[in-house]
Amino acid sequence: MEHLKLGIIGVGHLGRVHARLAASIPTIQLIGVYDIDHDRCQEVALTCGARAFTTLPGLLEQADAVCIVTPTEHHFQLGQEALQAGCHLFIEKPITSRTDQARELLKHAEMAGKTIQVGHIERFNPAFRAIKGQTIAPLFIESHRLSTFNPRGTDVSVILDLMIHDIDIILSFMEHRVTSIQACGVRVVSETEDIANVRLEFEGKAVANLTASRISAKDMRKMRIFQNNAYISMDFLNKKTDIFSLEDAPGITPLNPIPVGDIGTGDRARKVLMHQPPFEDINSLEAELQEFSLAVINNTPPPVSGHDGLKALEVAEVILSQIKLP
Repeated sequence: MEHLKLGIIGVGHLGRVHARLAASIPTIQLIGVYDIDHDRCQEVALTCGARAFTTLPGLLEQADAVCIVTPTEHHFQLGQEALQAGCHLFIEKPITSRTDQARELLKHAEMAGKTIQVGHIERFNPAFRAIKGQTIAPLFIESHRLSTFNPRGTDVSVILDLMIHDIDIILSFMEHRVTSIQACGVRVVSETEDIANVRLEFEGKAVANLTASRISAKDMRKMRIFQNNAYISMDFLNKKTDIFSLEDAPGITPLNPIPVGDIGTGDRARKVLMHQPPFEDINSLEAELQEFSLAVINNTPPPVSGHDGLKALEVAEVILSQIKLP
């Protein structure tokens, strides 16, 4: 297989972007799009030079793989139909609404020998990719993901809408399992949680504090990681990372470091270095679609597997069970 024949299911706001980018990726042949809104489907298809399918089975019959870009409540059913038709899956986050659905989908995919990749897009953010090659061994993590209000996405809790990005990132760092979850959240303008704060404790004694809000006055997407002899600040919104470390910090390799001070005095003095990894000018969604196509074509593990999606959803499900809305 030289090209992945890809179909897009759901061409709302994000689905349109999927279709546009997929049409430009050399390893992908965009064979068509499907949406229950046939007029919108036709419009997007014309824009991308693809076919507008009037039925889902028609699209699945022609595709090697599909992107499911619909409201979360439809992910499981659509995923099952696509797998039954022999398609690989790219599913926007969260993988499904419930963990039992995710497990069933993964079981089906493994039996069919099909790939599932989950759209945790921050894994492809230049701020995250900048720490590749560094040793990340967190002792404490602080995460803030704040967004101005947008009615789109309020069909699910802020946990599944926003915080799950940071849950996935944090779990990707951690070697140890979560041992304690404490959560609180409130509803402000929608029918589900709009702001929440969570504390995760891990078997190795590391702690992560996460805050997510979709009613903020300004946007913020930052994560700060504190570990032995180093501090890492990732700004996902502005796509940059700052790394501060002692000169002999294990596992940290500064690139063109800038001395910013000393800790200690005399023979015990140690330099504090700061460096900013070079900016990688990529489109994160385009990168994850390309990586998905390569994983299928080369039969290699996807960068964000269905099991990764399940692990994030398992934590999110416990968080949601602890938040009792009035």
